[in-house]
Amino acid sequence: MAELRYDERVAIARLRALGELLPVELDRQLADSGITSFEFTLLEALAEAPDHTLRLSQLAARTNATLPRLSRVVNSLERKGLVVRSSCAGDKRATNAILTEEGVAAYREALPLHTEAVQTKVLAGLGEGGAERLASLVYEILVKLDPDRKLGVTADGAPADEACAADPDPVACAADPEPVACPADPAPARG
Repeated sequence: MAELRYDERVAIARLRALGELLPVELDRQLADSGITSFEFTLLEALAEAPDHTLRLSQLAARTNATLPRLSRVVNSLERKGLVVRSSCAGDKRATNAILTEEGVAAYREALPLHTEAVQTKVLAGLGEGGAERLASLVYEILVKLDPDRKLGVTADGAPADEACAADPDPVACAADPEPVACPADPAPARG
């Protein structure tokens, strides 16, 4: 098998560095809020879900987490009073994660810190159309890494930038997978 070309080695080295540095920097920027960047990702997914509720399996897909990692982080968020777990009324085998009022407050407190960090540390140097180009390039890699499209960012087969660009409600982007409802739970009001 041929070796990687120099430009390919540089690209993969930079991608690895990004994978290491970005979570560390986001954690640093969010430190004043008392939550990590991954905890923020979970709170954000729940904040955007109907009734602030998702099945743990759906939350794992939305956040691209394994169930063991998700369980550890949900335990931490429960200890902080930001999330509670409950059984799914229609399927006792399933467990829901529900964002508490304290969780909503923590998310709202962390949101400006997260937004500023992403804008200044990631997006600022990309220029006009850079976010869309980045999203498209990363999507092409992600679908190779997740061929069964199990993760939230690859689930529907459309790059998020294309689907969200036409979505009138950017908070609930069309490229995001829909939550899995419990059959006996009341239908959440969508507004």
